[in-house]
This record gives sequence, structure tokens and C-alpha cells, in this order.
Amino acid sequence: MIKRRVHVAAAAVIRGDGRVLIARRPATVDQGGLWEFPGGKLAPYETGLEALKRELSEELGIQIVRAQPLIRVNHEYADKHILLDVWQVREYDGDPYGREGQPVRWVEVDDLPNYPFPAANLPILRAVALPQEYLITAEAADDDAFLARLERALKEDSIRLVQLRAKGLDDAAYQARAEKTLALCREHGAKLLLNADPEWLQRVDADGIHLTSARLMELKHRPIPSDKWLGASTHGDEQLAQAGLIDCDFVTLSPLAPTPSHPDATTIGWHDFQQMVETAAMPVFALGGMTRHHANQARAVGAQGIASIRDFWRNDSD
Repeated sequence: MIKRRVHVAAAAVIRGDGRVLIARRPATVDQGGLWEFPGGKLAPYETGLEALKRELSEELGIQIVRAQPLIRVNHEYADKHILLDVWQVREYDGDPYGREGQPVRWVEVDDLPNYPFPAANLPILRAVALPQEYLITAEAADDDAFLARLERALKEDSIRLVQLRAKGLDDAAYQARAEKTLALCREHGAKLLLNADPEWLQRVDADGIHLTSARLMELKHRPIPSDKWLGASTHGDEQLAQAGLIDCDFVTLSPLAPTPSHPDATTIGWHDFQQMVETAAMPVFALGGMTRHHANQARAVGAQGIASIRDFWRNDSD
């Protein structure tokens, strides 16, 4: 049986206090009664953004002022293949309401998992909850210097997602640094993931684990609870597929571009990166040669945002 293909534009409409607008599907339609991000099918010859502008006007009575790509989700149902072209909308005119009689609700991001959504919407929940920038810490022998740089990134750059990467430390030193890093992240409202074996969450109550690509490929199922974040490092289609199989919440995909430390390395490039992101089952951060100047380009090709060591880990002389 050849499945029909359905292309849908949807929006994560976010107001000033950070709440997200969701709508409940009518009981009489497919997957009725579930909550969803507002939007609808593309009409012939419409782009995703054109369809979104029309649908939000018809459904919610608002006009988009500015929208930014968030994520594209391919999902297989028993009878159809659906492509969700999802945009983040923070600037709009009007006061949204259910113009077609559908219930709508402003929801805290952390409360979104408490609402029943269609399965195709689940990667969107992750994308909405993640920031656009992911800091990977640099190696540093001195804890005081390390924490000073981290605090600068948290305070001045508003970093809200941190991966503690410290391969040069033994277990005792890593645990001590992890506990100090976690306290500083908590102070600034940031999430901390440990680049370590998943069992480390029994020692340090961080927000999750970031798997190396080697650890990722060894696993047969998700190694940590669903209320913790699971990230992974990927470098190609096979690892992206594995990340989907074990239900990673997000991944980094690298190396996208040359870096000062590896100027001659073989890189993915923007074209192939976009093709890989299109098939990923979760949000993807672009890694490798990325700076904040690449953020919009990364979002335009489907990435969640950028991950970086060098661009976020600066000293006072930088």
C-alpha cells in the first residue's frame, strides 16, 4: 500500500511570559481530543510559511509579524506519511482565540508533557523546550578559572544548556567539578548534561547525560529516565538513526565546518547537513566551526541551533 503524503505547517506561538499556545483537536476528526500546535495542511503551491500565515489567521485570528524555522518532523502513521513544517512565532498582531470553536490554552513549557499530543508532535515538544545555543565546556585544570568562564557564559551570554566535558579529570575530580557546575547552572536557570556514562546520574543529580558517539552505538534502549535529558554526539546517518532508536531527546551533528583545531578535517557541509537533519527524529544542534553568526543559517536549514566550545568559552582577553 502506498501511503498518502500530508504536508502540514504548524506553529509554536510563544508569548512574552514564555507560555506556548496549544489547541485541542475536535472529537470528530482523526486523533480527536488530543492537543496540538496550531496549523494546517498546505494548499496547492503554498510554501510552509504562506500556509502558516493563512492558518493562524483562520484558526486564531492573528497575523504573523515574524516567524523563525523551528523543526521539520517526518512521521510515519499506519495510513500516511506526515511532514510537519514547524515555525516559532514570537511576534504577531492580535489576541489569539479559537475562531473555529476549538479550545486553546496558554501552557508553561515544562507542563507541555502533561498534555496528550499526537505522536508526530513529540519532537516539537523537545524543540520548544530547548534553547538555541548549547555550550560544551573546554578542558581546564583549575576549577576557579573554569567556573569563572562558565559564569560569564551563563550571565553575559544567557547560556541555558551546558554539557560538562572534562575527559582529562579522574572520577573524583570530575564529580567535584560536576557538583560545582551544577550549583552554578541552577543559580542561573540553566540545564546541565554530563558527558559521562549514564550511571553518573546516580552520583550527581544533573539534568541529563550527553552520550559520546561510541556509547551511543553500544546501547539498545534509552539508558536514563524520560524526565532527564538525553543528548548524543553524531557524525552521520547511521548514528542519527541509532539516536532515534534509543529515543534521544536531541543530538549534535558534526563536523559541519572546519575548526581552528582541525582545519583540514573532512566536514559535512551545509547541503549534506540539511539532508541529514531532514531525516532526524529529534532536534539537531550544528557543531564544528560554529559561532553565533551561524545561528540563523543553522536554523534556516532545520537545526535547533548551534553547539560550540570556542565561541561561548572566552576569557577576558578575547
